[in-house]
Amino acid sequence: MPSEDPLSQLGVHVAADGGTIGVYSKNATAIELLLFDDADQQWLTERVPLTRGDGDVWTARSPRLGPGTRYSIRCSGPRGPEHRFDERRPLIDPYSRGLVRSGANEWRSVVVDGSFDWGGVGKPMVPRDHTVIYEAHVKGLTTLNPALPAELRGTYAGLAHPVTIEHLHRLGVTSVELLPVHAFASEQRLIRLGLSNYWGYNSLNFFTPHAPYATRRAQTSGPDAVLREFKGMVRLLHEAGLEVILDVVYNHTAEGGPDGPTTSLRGLDNATYYRHNPDGSYIDTTGVGNTVDYGNPVARRLVLDSLRYWAEEVRIDGFRFDLAVTLGRDETGAFDPGHSLLAAITADPVLEGVKLIAEPWDVGPGGWQTGSFPEGWSEWNDRYRNRVRSFWLRDIADARANGAAPTGIGSFATRLAGSSDLFSPERGPLASVNFITAHDGFTLADLVSYDHKHNLGNGEENRDGTDDNRSFNHGVEGPTDDEGIRAVRRKAARNLMGTQLLSAGIPMLTAGDEYGRTQSGNNNAYCHDDELTWYRWDWDERQRDLVAVTAELVRLRRENPALRPVRFARFGETVPGASQMDWYDAGGETMDAEDWDSPENRTLQYLAASTPEFEEFNRILLVVHGLETDTQVTLPGHEGVDGYTLLWDSADETVAEGSTEYAPGNTVPMGPTSMKLFRAHG
Repeated sequence: MPSEDPLSQLGVHVAADGGTIGVYSKNATAIELLLFDDADQQWLTERVPLTRGDGDVWTARSPRLGPGTRYSIRCSGPRGPEHRFDERRPLIDPYSRGLVRSGANEWRSVVVDGSFDWGGVGKPMVPRDHTVIYEAHVKGLTTLNPALPAELRGTYAGLAHPVTIEHLHRLGVTSVELLPVHAFASEQRLIRLGLSNYWGYNSLNFFTPHAPYATRRAQTSGPDAVLREFKGMVRLLHEAGLEVILDVVYNHTAEGGPDGPTTSLRGLDNATYYRHNPDGSYIDTTGVGNTVDYGNPVARRLVLDSLRYWAEEVRIDGFRFDLAVTLGRDETGAFDPGHSLLAAITADPVLEGVKLIAEPWDVGPGGWQTGSFPEGWSEWNDRYRNRVRSFWLRDIADARANGAAPTGIGSFATRLAGSSDLFSPERGPLASVNFITAHDGFTLADLVSYDHKHNLGNGEENRDGTDDNRSFNHGVEGPTDDEGIRAVRRKAARNLMGTQLLSAGIPMLTAGDEYGRTQSGNNNAYCHDDELTWYRWDWDERQRDLVAVTAELVRLRRENPALRPVRFARFGETVPGASQMDWYDAGGETMDAEDWDSPENRTLQYLAASTPEFEEFNRILLVVHGLETDTQVTLPGHEGVDGYTLLWDSADETVAEGSTEYAPGNTVPMGPTSMKLFRAHG
């Protein structure tokens, strides 16, 4: 009896007497299952024809289709501008859970067992307002760590080693966001240059973990062992209370443009899986040659099944969707926040409680969509990144050059308070993922040390990478022995880090920023799998100081709920989970309208009081001074506030011991370009 849902047959389904395979292709005329010898991947031992069934799902059964079996798909079909069938080419099953390389641009799918003992360990389920994301590269984070056994460095197991977990706990982050771990390949262009696709935004398959990140022992043992090591990493991180978020690349595949390799979707049904112009050429909104067509229900099902697999069977806690606008483009190519794929992801019961984070842009028409995603999603907030960088860096550079900063503090305050101009009241401040750096762009140390990108090592004559860095070298391009410049750079880094961790929204730190990792001014280091990009563990004294400051800021965020509201406040109303915000100038008076936009006024006092829902009442005062001059502030008087306790000062290199008490009306000195955080008490 045919299945009610033909698409439920996709992939390999194993039973005691063998297995069945289902493959979708609307346009194929014949499909074969190729079975290979376990020891010799080039030895084709059996060919099994598939039969077309309901919904253009082709199926076959074989008693040999069980755990460990290596197999491929081969398709025949018509010629034409939209078709790329080649009956000679073995293809990856889009639903395969394991892969092994069998040649240049050729892989075998592998049936995996997938069983795993989770030992009763559940997901941490960190509330969004408590979430602090740490974006890291599986290999880069641990490759140079001498405290790890050599065989674990740069691996899934190394990331979950107690030494790595100890550092994550020391920082206080809650959620590790991993750069792509779906199986991926390097582009031939990079290989010819002696480089590689280090970041991994070039997926071969949406179900298989990238084998080279597993230990050598697991790789030798095969895909089952690789998957077990990956699940073991997740279990150990969960046991330590840490979430695992995956950066997923569903917008395009490693098949690239028309001259790229044919490895899977292109050979199965190019006309169905990719977007095309009428002449058959690819529509490219991703910048890498192809765009998966999510106007097609089969492509949508592929993504949903992939997400369900990782969330349910591998117990992943969240997903960051690369170039997520592509996933919401309709039949006309326009972005639709109500797109059926986005709606299905949001409503899927298997994905309930899973964190959904959009990179809200792509390179197609109307590609910038920050603030446009549906309720239930958070988004990388590039407006936050740009304004905070400008306030602390480019505005300061302009003030030095021209005698005055170009803007006041108003737009900075909007970002500090959760970007209510971008995100609807229904979504609230937690829709904003606040980041100042990410894998793509300058590191924090390079932001304060370079005015220009230095990407010659990428093989593109410094043409690649953005020129809009909003960075400031503070007087010298790159490294310097001038201790005065170095000290100002360190303070600028603390201001940036402090702003990020004390803003309303979800903060995302980039691995290495906590100690001042540099890429020597390279702002597009995607192709460097070497010491330029790897995390270093041999910190000097000043780097250890920055680690301690970062950990202190994370702690202060955790202990002060006024810093992490769940909802936007509404004037004249009591909104549970919101922070009531009052704004004062340097004199302790309520901000006037002209104060917000005046370039001369870059000093602000931000008093935020929580509206208890699940935690005790809390009130903080954050003072921001955005000019390179000394100034004085008068702490504001406010009903219910009897005093202020100084918690942190960005002018200090180290974490201060003890506390200093002040009363409303007291005058407090502010050093050049600095911040102070107080707890207000009654």
